[in-house]
Amino acid sequence: MNLKSFSIIDNLPAPRVPNDRWHKLEYLFWVLPFVAYFLFPNHLVLVSQMMILALFALSLDLIVGYAGIVSLGHAAFFGLGAYTSGLLSARYGWGEPISAMLIAASFAAILGYLTSFLVVRGHELTQLMVTLGIGLMLYEVANKATDFTGGADGLWGIETWPIFGMFEIDLYGKTGFFYSFVVLFLMFLLARRIVSSTFGLSLIGIREGTKRMPAIGVNVERRLVAVYTVSAAMAGVAGALLAQTTQFVSLDALGFIRSADLMIVLVLGGTGRLYGALIGAVVFMFAHHYISDINPVYWQFWLGLLLIVIVMVGRGGILGTIEAIFERRRERLAGGRS
Repeated sequence: MNLKSFSIIDNLPAPRVPNDRWHKLEYLFWVLPFVAYFLFPNHLVLVSQMMILALFALSLDLIVGYAGIVSLGHAAFFGLGAYTSGLLSARYGWGEPISAMLIAASFAAILGYLTSFLVVRGHELTQLMVTLGIGLMLYEVANKATDFTGGADGLWGIETWPIFGMFEIDLYGKTGFFYSFVVLFLMFLLARRIVSSTFGLSLIGIREGTKRMPAIGVNVERRLVAVYTVSAAMAGVAGALLAQTTQFVSLDALGFIRSADLMIVLVLGGTGRLYGALIGAVVFMFAHHYISDINPVYWQFWLGLLLIVIVMVGRGGILGTIEAIFERRRERLAGGRS
């Protein structure tokens, strides 16, 4: 049986020539967080969590949506970033957030680079098993190192110094909101630049036909290793951001559930589109927050139903469905003119 028939890679958008120009709707999209800031001043912590999840999903979309590398262990890099930033503060008294985030990204990138050679040589099922195994091993390491990581009790005593020595992380989430927004936006610009370059187009070519790319002189393994390492670093940044804004790290940051939730986020929003990761994170967090408030026991049933409806109604998640609607509308208008 061909695993690819079940893969979310089948729902990816058709390859396009790289285009770095911004659409008007993109500017509007990045205004929405500030609208939420004024409309929901008592839920800024939740909005910050959405942005952190969006960044985490964005990192996975680079490898799943563009390079065609499937992963069920991406939480390994997220958790490593969170624990690195948290341990720097809790164990070594270093709470400066920017440098701690860069160190966390570096450690995640190193782990991504070292494990990438195991991942990129396999195909769908092999990649799933290898990435899952890496995540489970790192989870058990953190669980057993109780004296260092806190184990099942989590890592406490994290202190985040004021950002640039002026902006202190507050309980109301105002500083965390702007901090998360800036980091997310900068990482999005990086991801957008990557996928809009010829390097990004080569990744799509690898995704669509791995065996054909060497014929035009593309070193497939080297490019997959590069994007996997960048993706791991971005996930490490997201993990560090979580540790710094919540000032707590638990084993959940390395758990399989977090990796599985991330796949749900991408399926909801749409893979291979960047904005799909962001929209999927918002929908998932809203569903998690509000549906669980209504029905804390069976809220996953309704989330599962939402996922099934989105997958059955349109290919490519929410963004894919919207694109299909506009495409049919354009075709009708073009047919009417002719």
